[in-house]
Amino acid sequence: MKDFLEGLVQKALDQGASYADARRVRRRTENIFVRDGKLEQVGLEETEGYNLRVLVDGSFGFAASYDFDKPEKVVSDAVGIARASANVNKKKIEWLHQPPVSGHYEGPMEIDPFTVPLDKKVSLLLEADKVMATKPQLKHREHFLQFWEEEKEFFSSEGSYVTQHYVESGGQIQGTAMEGTQMQVKSYPNSFGDFRKAGWEFIEEMDFVHHAEEVADLAVALLTAPNLPQGVANIIILGPQLSLQVHESVGHATELDRVLGYEASYAGTSFATLDNLGKLQYGSPAMNITSDPTLPYGLGSFGWDDEGTPAHQVYLIKEGLLVDYLSDRETSAQIGHSSSGASRGDGWWSLPIVRMTNVNLLPGDKTLEELMDMAGEGYVFDINKNWSIDDKRLNFHFGSEAAWEIKNGKKGRLYKNPSYWGITPEFWNSLVAVAGPQEWRVWGLPNCGKGEPGQVMRVAHGTAPALFKNIKVGGNE
Repeated sequence: MKDFLEGLVQKALDQGASYADARRVRRRTENIFVRDGKLEQVGLEETEGYNLRVLVDGSFGFAASYDFDKPEKVVSDAVGIARASANVNKKKIEWLHQPPVSGHYEGPMEIDPFTVPLDKKVSLLLEADKVMATKPQLKHREHFLQFWEEEKEFFSSEGSYVTQHYVESGGQIQGTAMEGTQMQVKSYPNSFGDFRKAGWEFIEEMDFVHHAEEVADLAVALLTAPNLPQGVANIIILGPQLSLQVHESVGHATELDRVLGYEASYAGTSFATLDNLGKLQYGSPAMNITSDPTLPYGLGSFGWDDEGTPAHQVYLIKEGLLVDYLSDRETSAQIGHSSSGASRGDGWWSLPIVRMTNVNLLPGDKTLEELMDMAGEGYVFDINKNWSIDDKRLNFHFGSEAAWEIKNGKKGRLYKNPSYWGITPEFWNSLVAVAGPQEWRVWGLPNCGKGEPGQVMRVAHGTAPALFKNIKVGGNE
């Protein structure tokens, strides 16, 4: 397909574009859903198409199609949209040029999940469900597996040509316990499931059947657990919950298009404005956040983003200080930085925009036991249940599926309906310590929404348990 993409780009240049890039994307997905001991859904889809983005008179135009027999229309549409935009745009786009790149990226995979028989996949979920169904209080049980395969080609007028291929796999088991007016939900391994750039081997590693009983037992135990007392406490947030905290209060807040006001109506802007760059003490010195698409298994990993920028690690927050943003070649040019390599589009039909990659809270040097000792008394929070955050990513509220008391440095009593809340920089400045590499892992988030029209992106966050001091906490029925 290189000749086809090169032809699109050349036609755009012939029609007056100063820059053009073309992408071809083939995507295959499989979804399996089991509810209450029955197979509810099996979905297998495949789609392929291409797109063209052009820069004409300082404005972008974009067009896409699944019809490979009519490339001329895509070219004329993209160039026409760019020219029309140039007539009304008051400010020409600043575009960061970079050297051409070439190569191939292959994601890690040991067992292709698309070759695993369907009955084996379904049986796995049904077997986990059967274990959970032995608890009469578990009135509803929902489990799923999801797999993606994506093949991408990129060609630009700068001479870049790269190809990428990867498979992503994940899933979840979940039980809902009910008794009277009480209802409690417990999930494994996370409330969104967990996902990696990996094959069927990752599903085997999660071992749903082995964990089914503990999920069921905890859901039932939550029915009679007390609500978390209202107050101010030291808290340890475990990896699954902390991954969403990073996502909402750091990842989205450091997207440069959001900072510049390009992204507003869908999910708000950001408090981390340009005048804060290099000045804002976002968190304590224990807080180090990177964007790193070079990690082997992260959903936000790749060889090049959708503008041909090579994957590389960038510090967003270093020892608590805001030092950079998630950016693409357009937004980074406005602040005099190089692109962080965070431009991605959802499928062949979508224009690339600034998206999270693997946005990670780097590990510290403590064990979980040491964090418990440092906390003394407080609570441990695990796995998100609900959340809200304002449209500047400042005021937030997070609820977890479960929490446990910390007393004299030991994990004790179980609590239901726990929540904690705060203001983003105050919260992160209360960070005391992060557990070390032995506790650190990457959590996949498959459903990050952004943009209008909306795009869904698969991202990831590396976290380890972390201790925060003097946080407002409580529990509600």
